[in-house]
Amino acid sequence: MGKSPTGQIRLARGLYRWKLTKPGYATVEVRRPTSNRPVNFQLYRKAEVPSGMVRVSGGRFKLWLNGMSHHEIELDDYFIDRYEVTNKQFKEFLDSGGYRDEKHWKHKFLKKGIILSWSEAMGEFVDQGGKTGPSSWRSGNYPEGQDDYPVGGVSWYEAAAYAEFAGKRLPTIYHWSRAGITAGRYSGTILLHSNFNQKGAASVGGHEGMGSYGTYDMAGNVREWCLNKAGDNKRYILGGAWDEPEYKFVIPAAFSPFDRSITNGFRCVKYVSDSSVPEKAFEEIAFETRDYSRESPVSAEEFLLYKKTLYSYEKDALNEAVVSVDDSQKYWVHETIVFDAAYGEERVIAHLYLPRNSSPPYQTVIYFPGNSALFLHQYHAGGLPDYLLRSGRAVLYPVYKGTYERNSGLQSNRPDRSLSYRDHVIWWSKDLSRSIDYLELREDIDHEKLGFLGLSWGAALGAIFPAVEARLKVCVLVGGGFYFEPALPEVDQINFAQHVRIPVLMINGRYDGALLVEKSQRPMFDLLGTPDKDKRHLLFDSGHLPREHVNEESLKWFDIYFGPVVQKEVKQTE
Repeated sequence: MGKSPTGQIRLARGLYRWKLTKPGYATVEVRRPTSNRPVNFQLYRKAEVPSGMVRVSGGRFKLWLNGMSHHEIELDDYFIDRYEVTNKQFKEFLDSGGYRDEKHWKHKFLKKGIILSWSEAMGEFVDQGGKTGPSSWRSGNYPEGQDDYPVGGVSWYEAAAYAEFAGKRLPTIYHWSRAGITAGRYSGTILLHSNFNQKGAASVGGHEGMGSYGTYDMAGNVREWCLNKAGDNKRYILGGAWDEPEYKFVIPAAFSPFDRSITNGFRCVKYVSDSSVPEKAFEEIAFETRDYSRESPVSAEEFLLYKKTLYSYEKDALNEAVVSVDDSQKYWVHETIVFDAAYGEERVIAHLYLPRNSSPPYQTVIYFPGNSALFLHQYHAGGLPDYLLRSGRAVLYPVYKGTYERNSGLQSNRPDRSLSYRDHVIWWSKDLSRSIDYLELREDIDHEKLGFLGLSWGAALGAIFPAVEARLKVCVLVGGGFYFEPALPEVDQINFAQHVRIPVLMINGRYDGALLVEKSQRPMFDLLGTPDKDKRHLLFDSGHLPREHVNEESLKWFDIYFGPVVQKEVKQTE
């Protein structure tokens, strides 16, 4: 691209791999998306970055591991190995007497509730020839030609001892996750270029799956030990291995610290200052996740009780008003409307977009956005599905409780067992139903052709809304699935999905790191009560949100069940 300062360079929006070099400075190689904001990089002098490591910027963040999104922490900058520890590196530890020098072994050896002596523990750590060393080695050596392969077959204790020998530490689950797992639409793209080939480990860096800060093989190859306890004297091991499915990248695993499976490896971290790491980072971490194959929905009677007592409301006067009309766009007219909510003394804001290229009464799609709407305090139409408008359909975009100007302080869209989350789900449902109440007052809307389009967060809630709102006739859900976090039963997706009976199109990414195909997407799809002929699950080779083909597939779906719209020529208004 050139030498800095480059001036303004226009790039297509998307995910890029960047490499920056400067004499005397450590080369920076990172993975970062472009947006409408400047892309900034920080370079450090070579002496400031330990050899073979990359610098990870600190900050406040949440764990993006399934069942752990409620854990939040703030970290300072730190260093982490670019690659997994290799056979050659671990051999240096062995040859220097690592298994004979007790000073590297800092942790008590606890096995099945019994504390082992150091010599007893060393008897556990032998290779296939009976000598001390990883279980994948033989007679003190690794296979010929595998110097740069990750060491495999080490216990947590051996990994921790090597880290001590190298003047480093095993990463906490927070430090590992910060370097390896990035939130957002590109979170799953690392899986496309990682080693889950079911054949065996590969040389470190042999696959191009790179983390945001320049690490390699954090997904697949060998799974990697972390410092933290997981309860029952287990330790976390993350990232998945070459013989596991891709979704293991974001599902925490925990094993006995004595486990020496051949897929067990590790990498190390080095802190800018040990005192800068919060105590919370070292604490035992519990996680909650769900296996939907082992769960069953509540009875039909209990579902009807929820629907009647929690989701129904008195259909009082809306006291509706059109507060503004924007007639400046070529393809649509934008009306901003307010009306009474179905709870409290609140007013719902809704944005109605009417197409110019068709005639009323309009087919109408009600939109529910992704979770960015929780963090933006002013409505903007950036996520507006304008392709629906260009197809001749109207779009209603309600401002749901907690989003945009109706911010309620809700910090996350992820489920939990709180009354606050329960109340918000019910409010969102009532906002949707109240919006339909408004549409039914308008003669320019076809009341029998009301659809729902959910994106990410909205798509996940598509397992609930059509079950309690019978006036929706067709659903398109982009990037949805069952969440892994438990919720109270009255707002739990699993208890509603089988009562969704309308046509549903689910569009997902095959490499979605947040809502996994086999553990999240398919359980939701399979449980939907829609007849098989009227539901479809489309998978594309992408991360969380597919971009290609979404528009055309959505339009096809609405065309099938609502019929295509007769369009007319649009003339630019003055």
